[in-house]
Amino acid sequence: MSSTDLDTLKRAAALKAVEYVTDGMIVGLGTGSTAKHMVLALGEKVKAGMKLRGVATSHETAALARQSGITLIDSDNRWTIDVAIDGADQVDPRFNLIKGGGGALLKEKIVAASAKQFIVLVDYTKQVPVLGGSFPLPIEVIPFGWGSTAREIEALTKSRVVLRERDGAPFTTEAGNLIVDVHLARIEQPRDLEIALNQIPGVVETGLFVDRTDLLIVGTPHGSETHSAKRG
Repeated sequence: MSSTDLDTLKRAAALKAVEYVTDGMIVGLGTGSTAKHMVLALGEKVKAGMKLRGVATSHETAALARQSGITLIDSDNRWTIDVAIDGADQVDPRFNLIKGGGGALLKEKIVAASAKQFIVLVDYTKQVPVLGGSFPLPIEVIPFGWGSTAREIEALTKSRVVLRERDGAPFTTEAGNLIVDVHLARIEQPRDLEIALNQIPGVVETGLFVDRTDLLIVGTPHGSETHSAKRG
């Protein structure tokens, strides 16, 4: 399937997701190609008279939200987010996710954890029987001693750990950190791995989103599919 066709599926999933947004809500706004469609669709609702406020998970999303007429809440507020909507790089049958391909995983996880409901949007190609394999696991680490942190991650996972680069230089997150991508063949126990990785000094956050999804909306060639998840 072409990238244009996949983009159509992403948009269909996004349009379905914004049906869960009602007047007066505070909405967590995800980052990435699928989330972009969601922000644009919410902008149309705002133009039609809906009142809502957003919490953006990246500078990119914040800029798009403002262009779309969505009022943003200061990032340092103690929010009560009604619903957060975001994409994912992979999702397994238990609704566990790998996120962070775009480098916004830290803000995305903070917003997802703060939301009463977390809705995940994907096209069907992001569904996998087990996490890992074709997509590496992003881990945000502080720059100080990052090589030693990466060595600890390698020892734990027995996998190749690669510093993410962009334009020939280390990729830097909005928080000023680095990202290492861990190439794991299979992540059989994502919860246990997330806990173990977070014990390593220098690890800020992982791209494993375990037991956080409330609703999964999948764009397929036959239409959007909605799956309810039970946390825990």
